[in-house]
Amino acid sequence: LMRSSAASDVYKRQLMDKERIKNYNCPVDAAMDILGGKYKAIIVYKLINKTLRYNEIQKLIPKATPRMLSKQLRELEQDNIISRKVYPVVPPKTEYSLTEWGKTLIPVVIALADWGKLLYHQAGVDLPC
Repeated sequence: LMRSSAASDVYKRQLMDKERIKNYNCPVDAAMDILGGKYKAIIVYKLINKTLRYNEIQKLIPKATPRMLSKQLRELEQDNIISRKVYPVVPPKTEYSLTEWGKTLIPVVIALADWGKLLYHQAGVDLPC
């Protein structure tokens, strides 16, 4: 059987994902590879129940340089955590949202946020956001 180009790409991706996953030491290693970038968990957290444009994400994460933010968004998109929709207008409009697979991370990032709040509380420091 001949595979279509799109089907072939999906098949190749599944094989690459399988090989990638085989190389992890444990499930935490796998999860951290996907979510462990400098701003990835924050991006996922900010996209919970929202669709945001690039500039909105940039304003929400002001410490992220444009280059680093673009890299983190691209990697999350490659890992099927977020989807990117580009509208053919001038200037270009790009929106990001969580995929169904990305939504499975919501309880994880909420748990991280809750734990982070405990750190602030324990230190007696007001939450910055």
